[in-house]
Amino acid sequence: MQTRFILIDTSHAGNVGAAARALKVMGFDDLVLVAPRWPNVLRKEESIQRASGAGDVLAKARVVATLDEALNGVTHLCATAMTPRDFGPPARSPREHFAELTRPGAPEQCVAFLFGSERFGMKNEDVYRCHVALSIPTNPQFGSLNLGSAIQVLAYDWRLALGGFPVHNAVPPADKADAQQVAGMLQHWEQALTELGFLDPAAPKKLMPRLNQLFNRAELSPEEIHILRGVAKAMIQNAAKADPAKG
Repeated sequence: MQTRFILIDTSHAGNVGAAARALKVMGFDDLVLVAPRWPNVLRKEESIQRASGAGDVLAKARVVATLDEALNGVTHLCATAMTPRDFGPPARSPREHFAELTRPGAPEQCVAFLFGSERFGMKNEDVYRCHVALSIPTNPQFGSLNLGSAIQVLAYDWRLALGGFPVHNAVPPADKADAQQVAGMLQHWEQALTELGFLDPAAPKKLMPRLNQLFNRAELSPEEIHILRGVAKAMIQNAAKADPAKG
């Protein structure tokens, strides 16, 4: 799937930068501005600052005079009009519609998302050209989204429909302690619990097997084994202090 984001009559330079950032975060870079308020909006300081690292998307973005120019090559057009029209394309939620576009066997298309002016939204004649009007499910009492936020939501849902990106754990997985390390730690704990008087060696019942199962579920690392053995050592030392006969 090819993807394009089209902003019509954009009036705030900061929103252009925010749009570039939202696109780059989701792996898109085709941004077209139709008759923006500032012809040099892609080079304005506010746009660059709000892009915050997405300067390459701004550099690639295009400014055109008409919507027809922006739609060159587009085969599926999505409006982002929140206000119901008397007639026009069906209104659907993004995820519902994206699931249809990406269903197995669906043809590959060049999909474009249209966003209207911050002040006036989308014109009726622009909405009527679209195949669907996407409506982001929001609080019924307050559904107003900033332009940059709306772009981020749709870009995220579309990327998710296309397969998404894997989540990488910032913390590398820890090594797991082997059975011998766990057994040694349990022996240490058994000694400590006996010294404290918590475990009766003559009637141990199932305390140690239950602790064994508990620690198995925890999937301890060697470092955690070291900590637990340190705790056992401290318990033995404190028991000896409390009863000099055990020292």
